[in-house]
Amino acid sequence: MARSILASFAGRLSISEGGAFEATLNPTRIRIEILAGLTVALALVPEAVAFAFVAGVHPLVGLYAAFMVGLITAVIGGRPGMISGATGALAVVMVSLVARHGVEYLFATVVLMGLLQITAGVLRLGKFIRLVPHPVMLGFVNGLAIVIFLAQLGQFQVPGSAEAAGHGLAGGQWLTGWPLALMLGLVTLTMAVIWLMPRVTSAIPAPLAGIALVAVVVLVMGLDVPRVGDLASIKGGLPEFHIPMVPLNLATLEIIFPYALILAAIGLIESLLTLNLVGEITGKRGGASQECVAQGVANTVTGLFGGMGGCAMIGQSMINVKSGGRTRLSGIAAALFLLVFILFGSSLIEQIPLAALVGVMFMVVIGTFAWNSLRILRRVPLTDAFVILLVTVVTVASDLATAVVVGVIVSALAYAWQNARRIHANVRLTPEGAKIYQIQGPLFFGSVEGFTELFSPESDPDMVIIDFADSRVADQSALNAIETIAAKYRALGKNIQLRHLSRDCHQLLSRAGQLMVDSDDDPDYQIAVDYGVRSGALAAGHG
Repeated sequence: MARSILASFAGRLSISEGGAFEATLNPTRIRIEILAGLTVALALVPEAVAFAFVAGVHPLVGLYAAFMVGLITAVIGGRPGMISGATGALAVVMVSLVARHGVEYLFATVVLMGLLQITAGVLRLGKFIRLVPHPVMLGFVNGLAIVIFLAQLGQFQVPGSAEAAGHGLAGGQWLTGWPLALMLGLVTLTMAVIWLMPRVTSAIPAPLAGIALVAVVVLVMGLDVPRVGDLASIKGGLPEFHIPMVPLNLATLEIIFPYALILAAIGLIESLLTLNLVGEITGKRGGASQECVAQGVANTVTGLFGGMGGCAMIGQSMINVKSGGRTRLSGIAAALFLLVFILFGSSLIEQIPLAALVGVMFMVVIGTFAWNSLRILRRVPLTDAFVILLVTVVTVASDLATAVVVGVIVSALAYAWQNARRIHANVRLTPEGAKIYQIQGPLFFGSVEGFTELFSPESDPDMVIIDFADSRVADQSALNAIETIAAKYRALGKNIQLRHLSRDCHQLLSRAGQLMVDSDDDPDYQIAVDYGVRSGALAAGHG
């Protein structure tokens, strides 16, 4: 009977593309989602504790953030299957704020960070993530895989203080001899189970099977290996509502606003890239603005309940997706399991060997790295290959958000330079003696110099026609260049006609407007930015 009630309840749940259930849930799907959530929750514990140490706060501050951010984004986020929580990219920014001003200022910063992210979502700024080129995405996932791999190496060091372990330092001495061999053996066993399990059965997520088997081996054999409890105790109570104890004045805002702005930007960039990555695997699109709002609401609430804030976690999202998680249920289950661990199951979870979790993350590394990018480096344009390598290196050396920004800027500059060299003209004379310049290629800020060099006003005949049928006027610099050329011919007393310009060019080219010739086949595109308010300034510039 319980099974029929569960099936009846599941049948009323459906998931839409924007986030609701897209396929009818059934007991099999619910089991897969819940087990995927359990797997994610087990992997979240050491990550949240470690990032809390990086930020210089109590482990529960990181665990509460993982629970609240994970739960809220799972319910209202833009992509079912994504996992959010406390992340290292945010923790490295928070550490200086906590060291200088204390944890209360961190909570206030997280609240403001959330409000900024909500604003970005309301203004639909998330759509600009589509400007990230594919080479940047390849470099991003490659750098991410390397970062995840390097983060696990701290577990191969001699256990030290909990704080050192959280920073991946753990005393600074590497394991040797039997302890190292045992650690490597357990990691290898976990990876082997994860690789073999899908070939045997899909009833249990492979990562969960790997963790469970290694944990049983360690407990039954009484092996002395590092465990989750060696990092810190995860036992605690329910998060409590807590208004940050900071002065409500301009001085406080001056302290927290720069941090909040940086954290909001990093969190959104990492979340939206994760959104795209998960979308490619699950075949989903859209949801960027919804994800911005969800991240903002999650961080605002987290800051008011004593959490350190967070964003999407690509590693855990990959674990969830590879474990079969496709709906919001897996993310909700992960958050709730994490809360159960904190309230009731700390003594059990603390016995899980770290080697099992390291093995899971190593498999995430293998699955995340874009191995095909190594094969295509010699085939793609040199600029794209450079961007892939650059973003990978910057991701490892700095952080994910900086790497993406650098990659986008370099790609944009390379694109502008390539298009700047495309401008040229096919020149011919008519039987009447007029000279026609047939412009080829886009006219924008990068190509205006080349455009100007195409003309010879002093030696040209008295009648000159500039035809833009095979070109496109893109910005104000292009409009200014056209008016400058027209002015030179007019100053020499020569006649000039401008043909095949769009209607808005007719309106915006104030001085040269009378030189244009209307045609039925004039293009109908619009310049990206409305320069109507600047037309007077253009006229003044040529006056």
